[in-house]
Amino acid sequence: MDTLFTEMENAAKLAAAPLAVRMRPRTLDELAGQQHAVGPGSWLFAAIKSDALSSAILFGPAGTGKTSIAHIVAESTRAAFVEVSAIGGTVSDLRREIAAAEKRLMVNGMRTILFVDEIHRFNRSQQDALLHAVEDRTVILIGATTENPYFEVNSALISRSRVIELRSLSDADIARIVQRALADERGLKGEFSLDPDALDSIVNLAGGDARNALTTLELSAGLAREQASGQGGQAQPPFPITADMVSLATPHRSLPYDKNKDMHYDVISAFIKSMRGSDPDAALYWLARMIEGGEDPKFIARRIFILASEDIGNADPQALLIAEAAFRAVEVIGLPECRINLAQAVTYMALAPKSNAAEAGIDAALAEVRRGPRRDVPSYLRDRHRPGSEEYGQYRYPHDYPGHWVDQRYLPEGLERGCFYHPSENGWEHYRVEAVRRDRARRDQ
Repeated sequence: MDTLFTEMENAAKLAAAPLAVRMRPRTLDELAGQQHAVGPGSWLFAAIKSDALSSAILFGPAGTGKTSIAHIVAESTRAAFVEVSAIGGTVSDLRREIAAAEKRLMVNGMRTILFVDEIHRFNRSQQDALLHAVEDRTVILIGATTENPYFEVNSALISRSRVIELRSLSDADIARIVQRALADERGLKGEFSLDPDALDSIVNLAGGDARNALTTLELSAGLAREQASGQGGQAQPPFPITADMVSLATPHRSLPYDKNKDMHYDVISAFIKSMRGSDPDAALYWLARMIEGGEDPKFIARRIFILASEDIGNADPQALLIAEAAFRAVEVIGLPECRINLAQAVTYMALAPKSNAAEAGIDAALAEVRRGPRRDVPSYLRDRHRPGSEEYGQYRYPHDYPGHWVDQRYLPEGLERGCFYHPSENGWEHYRVEAVRRDRARRDQ
């Protein structure tokens, strides 16, 4: 009787759960995407099939199946499954579950799978509480995290676990998940139809996040049912879900972005490389991703400032002034208006001729200073404001010569002109170098 009551209670809880929970895949065959991680031939696939799982850290963006994989493991193995969330869990919770796992192992030989969601939220001492139990396999740990575990999880725990990286789901994967939820008895039970434009909107808004897609579908279905009720109860299933309903259910698209983790570095890297690669459209897209994600505009302006010298340099000296003006605009104006100043600077940088000669030159000079021999300043270049300076030799003042140039040595002995600075063939840099060469050639004749 108690068992029957528990089953009825669980069924009622599931029926009241969000669509994303009700549609959680139960087997590897139902899991969308992630074939590289759980498909035939993968370590995880073989471990689940042979019931020989060891501790693992599942790492990937939200809504890509980390929790689902943990539940699939629970359904597929002959082990007890317990779950602790790092959001509200404590060391006491971990110790209680580890003690129960030890008892379970001693009494009937049953292993325990301990699923720790958001494991990166546990601090170092909390993570340390897991080490001994994972080491001697009192528990099989499955940790889930959206953050890079190599930065956020103890190295000792990492060394005792397999790190499995999951990827954002493809549009085709998201579409299959949505279509399954429409028809499945656990989902919308065929009571709704989805316009092609509405499906495209859900897929687009999801951004590779299955939970996001199912939440949008559920909210849109609520609007469709409400509209059908407003027709005096005349409408019959399937109730149509339109693109307008999807838009109303999710008025603001939220792409994943973090301001100090992997996504932050990936997006800024793409931003810089797009400007360096002379693609203004791509540079504007990544700029928009950062602005929409709440990135500090001063951080963006600083990166533009650096690129102006690092990748453009004297091919277009004006770039540095544009970058400085953009940085000043960010300080004085701020968002949202400074987005326009940033966009102007970004497109200028992308379209400017490119040269990394300044960066390469200073790096080569620094390498010489750090690793080369000590080189003396030529005597005629030394400061003259000291007794005995009349013995230093004659310094020839360039402005006393035609063209304000005189051929004399400025490098110390052992280094020759052209050893550090190699101007590009682009823009102003090429023009100026050629002009200097022509002037020197005329003087030498």
